[in-house]
Amino acid sequence: MDTTPPPLSSVPPPVGPRARPADGADDESHLRALAIAHYVCAGLTALCALFALIYVGMGLFMALAPESFDNGRAGEPPPAFLGWFFVFFGGVFLLMGEALALCLFLSGRWLSKGRRYWFSFVVACIACTIMPFGTVLGVFTIIVLSRDSVKRRYGLLRPTL
Repeated sequence: MDTTPPPLSSVPPPVGPRARPADGADDESHLRALAIAHYVCAGLTALCALFALIYVGMGLFMALAPESFDNGRAGEPPPAFLGWFFVFFGGVFLLMGEALALCLFLSGRWLSKGRRYWFSFVVACIACTIMPFGTVLGVFTIIVLSRDSVKRRYGLLRPTL
């Protein structure tokens, strides 16, 4: 019984990067994965934006019950405008965070349907400001949306013959 391995081929294996399919076969799975990641990032953003309610509540407490801040010491309670300041800016940050979460959700929805290229591209650029998950999501979305095959899929480029 011969236990020697079979002879190696005289042709060496190919070296270099994996060849991409010309028709963009990976684009569908990449866009689907990006859509799911957009949904997850939208949920996390919406949840984190709710922390602004702490400032709204604290501001309402300062504006409507300033005497509770004396802490047993004699002195002036905080002025009411300071409480309304907290309410205003807490509300602004709450609305901005929830609007961003809605934009991320819509971008994920439209990525999965192959619609509204520029909306998704702009939202990906804005998502880069949400550290660390949004940055990763935004960069990968920009990379995928910059492919010619994806642009053709969205109808931004003419098909090549």
